[in-house]
Amino acid sequence: MKLLRLGDRDPSVVEARAAFIHLGFLPVAPRQTDAADSPGAAVPGVPPAADGPDGSGGATGNGGQVDDTDQFDSELDNAVRAFQQSRGLSVDGIIGPDTFRAIEEARRRLGDRLLHYSVTHPFVGDDVAALQERLSNMGFDVGRADGIFGARTDSAVRDFQRNRGLDPDGLCGPRTLRELKRLERTVTGGRPDVLRESMRLLARGPSLLGMVVAIDPGHGGDDLGVSSGGLCERDLMADLASRLEARLLASGLEAYPVHGPHESPPEAERAARANEIGADLLVSLHVDASGSAQAQGVSTYYYGHARGSSAVGERFAALVQREIVSRTDMVDCRAHPKTWELLRRTRMPAVQIELGYLSNTHDAAALASTEFRAAVAEGLLAATQRLFLPPEQDPPTGQLRVPRIAARA
Repeated sequence: MKLLRLGDRDPSVVEARAAFIHLGFLPVAPRQTDAADSPGAAVPGVPPAADGPDGSGGATGNGGQVDDTDQFDSELDNAVRAFQQSRGLSVDGIIGPDTFRAIEEARRRLGDRLLHYSVTHPFVGDDVAALQERLSNMGFDVGRADGIFGARTDSAVRDFQRNRGLDPDGLCGPRTLRELKRLERTVTGGRPDVLRESMRLLARGPSLLGMVVAIDPGHGGDDLGVSSGGLCERDLMADLASRLEARLLASGLEAYPVHGPHESPPEAERAARANEIGADLLVSLHVDASGSAQAQGVSTYYYGHARGSSAVGERFAALVQREIVSRTDMVDCRAHPKTWELLRRTRMPAVQIELGYLSNTHDAAALASTEFRAAVAEGLLAATQRLFLPPEQDPPTGQLRVPRIAARA
């Protein structure tokens, strides 16, 4: 799809503007009666006339004024950024694939369509997320409220239907919605999903033996990622992934890269592969770049948005962030929630780490150092161990050393 950003002029901008008005991120424009009744006036959803010879736009029939609803102006830019912030996306003001997907999902309201489980083409949208939230608050296990109608949501719908004396067909239609509506006022607050996730963590115990960690080195194949000063993201993260895999294996864990060095699958495919191997955790490794040479530091991201987050993912991200910062001299840019596809579609706690900026001389020098990459691998292993330790056994940040095992069974 074509990317839309500040300054662009395109018929698609008209549709984007209408979408943000519908979602409440732009005010409803007053109806221009004189313009609407004039011959040749611009009609919403219809591309404007071609540009005139002077490049100022075709005739509009409204006294020579140009209808600029197809202009990506500062007002729309602010609306896009506010929307991206609210949806846990990267706030860049650009309407790209992720933002377009989020707009389409935000249009959905519970009751707009018949929902059910489809293996090949799952329903995705805010209506699914609303259904998941209601079921979760009633005590039914849907996992995370990620807006994807998967197997756990299907099971929760059927359990709810059985509890209400309905045919447990898994279809969320008028009858099921009526029952949900009847119980709506009795459901208040609470995060049962957080409790379930925390209980699973405690039940796992402190031992790391046999734990499966999926490793996602950023980019791959012909996709170099960001490059600067002779360094590229693909090669640096491939080396770090190899070091991390070796360190995990040496401590009794199972480690699997989700893709080979000669491919760069989309995020949804990377998540699907991690799900298929039944990973307990996923770690995605990236670096960044900026137009400003002053931008620097490391940050860690986990799945989360205004409605909730992965409780274990959030804790793991905080541990990863603190361990890396304590073992290096990188600036702490903290941990943040995001709804990126990789974090959203993984069924296990997942984090994506941005290990500095290649456009910054300090960060680039650190990333080029094998000692730095070894320290990051050690910090990631320590964060993994600390995630499963009870509070009374958890040592201070930066002091945990996970021993290597003598031999693997």
